[in-house]
Amino acid sequence: MNIRVLGCSGAELPGHNPPAFLVDQRILLDAGTIGAVLDQQEQEELDLIVVTHAHLDHIRGIPSLADNLAVAGSRRKVVVAGLREVIDALRKHLLNNAIWPDFSAIPTVEEAVLGFLELEPERELRWGAYSLTLCPVNHCVPAAGILLRHGGSSLVYTGDTGPTGRIWQMMETIDALIIEVSFANHLESLALAAGHLTPRLLARELEKIGELPGRILITHPKPRLLPQIERELAELSIPGLSILTDGCMFEV
Repeated sequence: MNIRVLGCSGAELPGHNPPAFLVDQRILLDAGTIGAVLDQQEQEELDLIVVTHAHLDHIRGIPSLADNLAVAGSRRKVVVAGLREVIDALRKHLLNNAIWPDFSAIPTVEEAVLGFLELEPERELRWGAYSLTLCPVNHCVPAAGILLRHGGSSLVYTGDTGPTGRIWQMMETIDALIIEVSFANHLESLALAAGHLTPRLLARELEKIGELPGRILITHPKPRLLPQIERELAELSIPGLSILTDGCMFEV
Protein backbone atom coordinates (compact mmCIF):
# COMPACT_ATOMS: atom_id res chain seq x y z
CA MET A 1 0.00 0.00 0.00
CA ASN A 2 1.22 3.47 -0.88
CA ILE A 3 0.32 6.01 1.80
CA ARG A 4 0.39 9.73 1.04
CA VAL A 5 0.09 12.05 4.02
CA LEU A 6 -2.17 14.95 3.03
CA GLY A 7 -2.13 16.25 6.58
CA CYS A 8 -1.06 14.99 10.00
CA SER A 9 -1.28 17.92 12.36
CA GLY A 10 -3.26 18.41 15.55
CA ALA A 11 -3.98 22.04 14.68
CA GLU A 12 -3.98 24.21 11.58
CA LEU A 13 -1.17 26.64 10.81
CA PRO A 14 0.68 27.36 7.56
CA GLY A 15 2.42 24.14 6.58
CA HIS A 16 0.37 22.10 9.07
CA ASN A 17 -2.78 20.48 7.66
CA PRO A 18 -5.43 18.48 9.54
CA PRO A 19 -5.26 14.67 9.30
CA ALA A 20 -5.89 12.75 6.09
CA PHE A 21 -4.06 9.70 4.75
CA LEU A 22 -4.51 8.72 1.10
CA VAL A 23 -4.13 5.00 0.37
CA ASP A 24 -3.30 4.01 -3.20
CA GLN A 25 -5.01 7.15 -4.56
CA ARG A 26 -8.46 5.64 -3.80
CA ILE A 27 -9.11 5.43 -0.06
CA LEU A 28 -8.87 8.22 2.51
CA LEU A 29 -8.38 7.57 6.20
CA ASP A 30 -9.94 10.72 7.70
CA ALA A 31 -10.71 13.82 5.69
CA GLY A 32 -9.27 16.85 7.41
CA THR A 33 -7.42 17.81 4.23
CA ILE A 34 -8.56 17.12 0.67
CA GLY A 35 -9.00 20.05 -1.70
CA ALA A 36 -6.05 22.01 -0.31
CA VAL A 37 -3.73 19.26 -1.59
CA LEU A 38 -5.48 17.08 -4.18
CA ASP A 39 -6.22 18.46 -7.63
CA GLN A 40 -9.56 17.91 -9.35
CA GLN A 41 -8.50 14.69 -11.09
CA GLU A 42 -7.13 13.23 -7.87
CA GLN A 43 -10.34 14.10 -6.06
CA GLU A 44 -12.38 12.37 -8.75
CA GLU A 45 -10.34 9.19 -8.24
CA LEU A 46 -11.48 8.78 -4.63
CA ASP A 47 -13.78 5.87 -3.82
CA LEU A 48 -14.00 5.65 -0.04
CA ILE A 49 -13.44 7.91 2.96
CA VAL A 50 -13.26 6.20 6.35
CA VAL A 51 -13.77 8.70 9.17
CA THR A 52 -12.49 7.84 12.65
CA HIS A 53 -14.68 10.42 14.42
CA ALA A 54 -16.73 13.51 13.69
CA HIS A 55 -14.49 16.28 14.99
CA LEU A 56 -14.12 19.08 12.45
CA ASP A 57 -10.40 18.61 11.84
CA HIS A 58 -11.10 15.05 10.61
CA ILE A 59 -14.10 15.79 8.37
CA ARG A 60 -13.71 19.35 7.12
CA GLY A 61 -12.49 18.35 3.63
CA ILE A 62 -15.71 16.48 2.79
CA PRO A 63 -18.01 19.45 2.00
CA SER A 64 -15.63 21.02 -0.52
CA LEU A 65 -14.89 17.64 -2.08
CA ALA A 66 -18.62 17.05 -2.61
CA ASP A 67 -19.04 20.50 -4.13
CA ASN A 68 -16.11 19.94 -6.51
CA LEU A 69 -17.47 16.57 -7.62
CA ALA A 70 -20.93 17.98 -8.26
CA VAL A 71 -19.62 20.94 -10.27
CA ALA A 72 -17.43 18.61 -12.33
CA GLY A 73 -20.44 16.45 -13.14
CA SER A 74 -18.63 13.44 -11.72
CA ARG A 75 -20.49 10.15 -11.97
CA ARG A 76 -18.32 8.60 -9.29
CA LYS A 77 -19.96 8.29 -5.88
CA VAL A 78 -17.60 8.69 -2.95
CA VAL A 79 -18.72 6.63 0.04
CA VAL A 80 -18.16 8.11 3.50
CA ALA A 81 -17.98 5.33 6.09
CA GLY A 82 -17.72 5.30 9.87
CA LEU A 83 -19.42 4.39 13.10
CA ARG A 84 -23.18 5.02 13.23
CA GLU A 85 -22.62 7.97 15.58
CA VAL A 86 -20.15 9.52 13.14
CA ILE A 87 -22.48 9.20 10.14
CA ASP A 88 -25.36 10.59 12.22
CA ALA A 89 -23.25 13.62 13.16
CA LEU A 90 -22.30 14.27 9.53
CA ARG A 91 -25.93 14.10 8.45
CA LYS A 92 -27.36 16.16 11.31
CA HIS A 93 -24.69 18.78 11.86
CA LEU A 94 -22.74 19.23 8.61
CA LEU A 95 -24.40 17.98 5.42
CA ASN A 96 -27.81 19.05 6.64
CA ASN A 97 -28.90 21.73 4.10
CA ALA A 98 -28.17 24.39 6.71
CA ILE A 99 -24.42 24.33 7.31
CA TRP A 100 -23.80 22.73 3.88
CA PRO A 101 -26.00 21.10 1.21
CA ASP A 102 -26.87 17.42 1.59
CA PHE A 103 -24.75 16.02 -1.21
CA SER A 104 -26.15 12.53 -0.65
CA ALA A 105 -29.10 13.85 -2.71
CA ILE A 106 -27.23 16.03 -5.24
CA PRO A 107 -27.69 16.13 -8.17
CA THR A 108 -30.31 13.43 -7.41
CA VAL A 109 -30.65 10.72 -4.80
CA GLU A 110 -29.94 8.11 -7.47
CA GLU A 111 -26.84 9.88 -8.83
CA ALA A 112 -25.58 11.60 -5.67
CA VAL A 113 -21.87 12.36 -5.42
CA LEU A 114 -21.76 11.23 -1.76
CA GLY A 115 -23.04 8.08 -0.08
CA PHE A 116 -22.97 7.10 3.58
CA LEU A 117 -22.10 3.72 5.04
CA GLU A 118 -22.49 2.86 8.73
CA LEU A 119 -19.88 0.38 9.95
CA GLU A 120 -20.28 -1.87 12.95
CA PRO A 121 -17.33 -2.05 15.33
CA GLU A 122 -15.06 -5.06 14.85
CA ARG A 123 -16.92 -6.26 11.75
CA GLU A 124 -14.76 -6.50 8.64
CA LEU A 125 -15.63 -4.50 5.54
CA ARG A 126 -14.34 -5.86 2.24
CA TRP A 127 -13.72 -3.06 -0.25
CA GLY A 128 -12.34 -4.55 -3.41
CA ALA A 129 -8.99 -6.04 -2.48
CA TYR A 130 -8.91 -4.17 0.85
CA SER A 131 -10.11 -5.23 4.29
CA LEU A 132 -11.10 -2.59 6.85
CA THR A 133 -12.14 -3.09 10.46
CA LEU A 134 -13.07 -0.39 12.96
CA CYS A 135 -12.28 -0.73 16.64
CA PRO A 136 -13.53 1.78 19.24
CA VAL A 137 -10.87 3.86 20.98
CA ASN A 138 -10.98 6.19 23.97
CA HIS A 139 -11.70 9.74 22.82
CA CYS A 140 -14.08 12.44 24.02
CA VAL A 141 -16.62 11.60 21.29
CA PRO A 142 -17.44 8.23 19.69
CA ALA A 143 -14.30 7.25 17.79
CA ALA A 144 -12.66 4.22 16.25
CA GLY A 145 -9.26 3.26 14.95
CA ILE A 146 -8.89 1.51 11.60
CA LEU A 147 -7.23 -1.80 10.83
CA LEU A 148 -6.47 -1.86 7.11
CA ARG A 149 -5.19 -4.89 5.21
CA HIS A 150 -4.28 -5.32 1.56
CA GLY A 151 -2.54 -8.38 0.22
CA GLY A 152 0.08 -9.28 2.80
CA SER A 153 0.35 -5.76 4.21
CA SER A 154 -1.39 -4.34 7.26
CA LEU A 155 -1.72 -0.96 8.94
CA VAL A 156 -3.44 0.34 12.07
CA TYR A 157 -4.41 4.01 12.29
CA THR A 158 -5.74 4.99 15.70
CA GLY A 159 -7.23 8.37 14.83
CA ASP A 160 -7.53 10.46 17.99
CA THR A 161 -7.27 8.44 21.17
CA GLY A 162 -6.29 8.61 24.77
CA PRO A 163 -5.18 5.54 26.71
CA THR A 164 -7.26 2.68 25.35
CA GLY A 165 -7.37 -1.11 25.27
CA ARG A 166 -9.47 -3.05 22.83
CA ILE A 167 -7.64 -2.01 19.67
CA TRP A 168 -4.40 -3.47 21.04
CA GLN A 169 -6.18 -6.75 21.75
CA MET A 170 -7.42 -6.87 18.15
CA MET A 171 -4.02 -6.28 16.64
CA GLU A 172 -2.12 -9.20 15.29
CA THR A 173 1.33 -8.61 13.86
CA ILE A 174 1.08 -5.50 11.68
CA ASP A 175 3.55 -3.71 9.46
CA ALA A 176 2.90 -0.16 10.59
CA LEU A 177 1.07 1.80 13.28
CA ILE A 178 -0.03 5.41 12.82
CA ILE A 179 -0.75 6.70 16.30
CA GLU A 180 -1.41 10.15 17.66
CA VAL A 181 0.68 12.15 20.13
CA SER A 182 -1.00 15.53 20.53
CA PHE A 183 0.53 17.04 23.67
CA ALA A 184 3.86 17.27 25.47
CA ASN A 185 4.34 15.46 28.76
CA HIS A 186 3.72 18.49 30.98
CA LEU A 187 0.17 18.68 29.56
CA GLU A 188 -0.76 15.12 30.48
CA SER A 189 -3.84 16.13 32.46
CA LEU A 190 -5.16 18.11 29.48
CA ALA A 191 -4.38 15.20 27.14
CA LEU A 192 -6.29 12.76 29.34
CA ALA A 193 -9.28 15.09 29.67
CA ALA A 194 -9.45 15.57 25.89
CA GLY A 195 -8.76 11.93 24.96
CA HIS A 196 -5.25 12.32 23.55
CA LEU A 197 -1.72 11.04 24.16
CA THR A 198 1.63 12.46 25.21
CA PRO A 199 5.01 10.76 24.62
CA ARG A 200 4.91 9.27 28.11
CA LEU A 201 1.35 7.99 27.60
CA LEU A 202 2.36 6.61 24.19
CA ALA A 203 5.08 4.53 25.82
CA ARG A 204 2.52 3.02 28.19
CA GLU A 205 0.20 2.19 25.30
CA LEU A 206 2.96 0.46 23.34
CA GLU A 207 3.63 -1.76 26.36
CA LYS A 208 0.16 -3.25 25.76
CA ILE A 209 1.18 -4.60 22.34
CA GLY A 210 2.68 -8.08 22.25
CA GLU A 211 4.94 -7.47 19.25
CA LEU A 212 5.64 -3.91 18.18
CA PRO A 213 5.28 -3.17 14.46
CA GLY A 214 8.40 -2.31 12.53
CA ARG A 215 7.17 1.24 11.95
CA ILE A 216 5.51 3.47 14.53
CA LEU A 217 4.45 6.71 12.87
CA ILE A 218 3.38 9.68 14.96
CA THR A 219 0.55 11.95 13.86
CA HIS A 220 -1.54 14.82 15.27
CA PRO A 221 1.03 16.83 17.29
CA LYS A 222 0.07 20.39 18.14
CA PRO A 223 2.40 22.53 15.98
CA ARG A 224 3.51 24.89 18.74
CA LEU A 225 4.41 21.86 20.90
CA LEU A 226 6.18 19.96 18.12
CA PRO A 227 9.82 20.69 19.13
CA GLN A 228 9.16 19.54 22.69
CA ILE A 229 7.20 16.48 21.54
CA GLU A 230 10.09 15.57 19.22
CA ARG A 231 12.58 15.75 22.10
CA GLU A 232 10.40 13.71 24.42
CA LEU A 233 9.78 11.04 21.79
CA ALA A 234 13.51 10.80 21.06
CA GLU A 235 14.16 10.20 24.75
CA LEU A 236 11.97 7.07 24.59
CA SER A 237 14.42 5.39 22.15
CA ILE A 238 11.63 3.33 20.56
CA PRO A 239 12.85 1.38 17.51
CA GLY A 240 11.13 2.29 14.25
CA LEU A 241 9.48 5.44 15.60
CA SER A 242 9.28 8.57 13.46
CA ILE A 243 7.08 11.67 13.21
CA LEU A 244 5.06 12.10 10.04
CA THR A 245 5.11 15.33 8.04
CA ASP A 246 2.62 16.76 5.58
CA GLY A 247 3.35 15.58 2.05
CA CYS A 248 5.47 12.58 2.94
CA MET A 249 4.83 9.19 1.35
CA PHE A 250 5.63 5.68 2.51
CA GLU A 251 4.94 2.09 1.58
CA VAL A 252 3.32 -0.54 3.79
